[in-house]
Amino acid sequence: MNVQDYPSFEFSSPLTQYHIDFFEEHGFLHFRNFINQDTVELFKREMKAIEKKWIAENVEKVNGVPIKYGYDVDGTKIVQRFSFSSQHSDVLHEFLQDPRFHSLYPLLGSNAQNPRIGENEKDGLVINHYINTDVSNFSRMGWHTDCLRDVFYGKKIMPMLNVGVHLTNAIENNGGLRLLPGTHKQNLVNLLFKKRYFFDHEPDKNEVALMTKAGDLTIHDGRLWHRVAQSSIIGEVSRRQVMYVPVICGEYAIKHKNSKTQFYQRFTKLGK
Repeated sequence: MNVQDYPSFEFSSPLTQYHIDFFEEHGFLHFRNFINQDTVELFKREMKAIEKKWIAENVEKVNGVPIKYGYDVDGTKIVQRFSFSSQHSDVLHEFLQDPRFHSLYPLLGSNAQNPRIGENEKDGLVINHYINTDVSNFSRMGWHTDCLRDVFYGKKIMPMLNVGVHLTNAIENNGGLRLLPGTHKQNLVNLLFKKRYFFDHEPDKNEVALMTKAGDLTIHDGRLWHRVAQSSIIGEVSRRQVMYVPVICGEYAIKHKNSKTQFYQRFTKLGK
């Protein structure tokens, strides 16, 4: 199969062996219709409620992670990157208890210890809100892997999944998630230096664009090189919203209100 013409799947619990084999080879999966459209709209309302509260309270960080603010098409201040959002929404917290997420644990590998949803670790449930305007502060994100966190924590790189729940439709020429299939198997040198973290935005001839619809679920290995491409469309049509939660294993590292801001978290400013 040419991975450029990658398949999308209907979710099954447990995952099929084909799902597991596909992920092992390519480092990602795309499931259709994980949540329905009513749930999509519910999550968007929860996002707006958190946003309203944080703006009113001038929240700068949550558990040490900086909140990324920007401006909407009408100049209204918005949150463009939320962290630990499920700690501020009973609806989102309850969603993370969905037993279907447990079906993803085999993708961490047979030796993974303490597999879990990282609701209170890493950056928790992140919501990214991309829009391409002159006043937006978040319209793209350069090439990176998600395991850079472990490097900065001085820890062994552990298996990790980044699980995305998409709240808007991907359309042609509107940027979106780009992956380099198979790079989750790279050696440490390529993992650290294949591209310049967050600075490099150029398309790669081997990248795959995930054409998702609102309600879809995507999973990619934390060691996989990926980026978020900037939309070539300006204004309202360029709006993209997606929630990400880490599925992790190993030692617990719970974040709290006194957690320090890590050096790598300052690179989120490069997403503009």
